[in-house]
Amino acid sequence: MPSRPELIYPGDAAIQAAMDRTLTVLAAVFQALGEGQHTLNFVALRSDDAFATGRADLSIGTDPIRLAVLDEAEFCALRALLVFALEGSTLRSAVLVATTAAEPNPRACGWTVRDGWLHPMNTDDLQQAVTPCPGVSAVRREVYSAPVLPQLPEPDEECPHA
Repeated sequence: MPSRPELIYPGDAAIQAAMDRTLTVLAAVFQALGEGQHTLNFVALRSDDAFATGRADLSIGTDPIRLAVLDEAEFCALRALLVFALEGSTLRSAVLVATTAAEPNPRACGWTVRDGWLHPMNTDDLQQAVTPCPGVSAVRREVYSAPVLPQLPEPDEECPHA
């Protein structure tokens, strides 16, 4: 018997639904962050007690609308981790923290994954997460409340307004 629980394959339909939600949630995150230079950091605790992390640096412009990622492979890895987090069967918990380059200090907001979507993180928890360890040389980030991301109904759900 293995000492750690094994990951269970959730099924193609569940993964496809999570992939669709991931595209929607990333578009909402990009819109919420707005124009500027941003870093997305993702940390998850898998159901087998291992940690999974991802990071992506990106630039968002609004005139004209554009999205540029610094490293395509890093962004794809973060997106894949977000798919499995939104699917939910292989992760215990997950957070996405967005840091925006700003003067005089960078700004940070964050979301936790719950019920297949991103929900604003408690700012006290976020402040604790982004505070540098004692003795570590790092830039302090100004923490703010993450916006609530609009959640669209799943395509196969009945629309109450139709």
